Amino acid sequence: MKYTLSVLVENQPGVLSKVVSLFSRRGYNIDSLAVGTSEDPTISRITIVGEGDNYTLEQMEKQLNKIIPVIKVRDLSGSNFVSSELLLIKVGYDKANLSEINHIVELMKAEIADVSKTGVTVRFSGEHEKCDTLFELLKPFGIREVARTGVIALEK
Repeated sequence: MKYTLSVLVENQPGVLSKVVSLFSRRGYNIDSLAVGTSEDPTISRITIVGEGDNYTLEQMEKQLNKIIPVIKVRDLSGSNFVSSELLLIKVGYDKANLSEINHIVELMKAEIADVSKTGVTVRFSGEHEKCDTLFELLKPFGIREVARTGVIALEK
């Protein structure tokens, strides 16, 4: 089962390291990790996506709450939440397939962020699954580079 945790922490050096090492010590993998300041510049929000059963999730919540700079841990998995991810993907092109790439970009409501002589960089912001879909649609054109932010999420 996939889970999404939203963790509010004090914005200070070393907090992210403590959180990540907690997962590492217990042998749990993190599928996605995104960190940024919240509405209060002294507080950061860490969004963690991982996979595990209910017991694993419960243990991670309890262990995270023991870390001193952690303010609040919320499991968003069982509730309504809005999530998004940013994807930058650079693909090769030639004059023959540029219109096809443009068509895919328009269909997915993405945008072309940059064009060079040999590559097109596409920017897309949306749900994780839609990022995966765009990636798969552009794969036949020859993917040169990919950068993804990881999932960010807020409860509705």
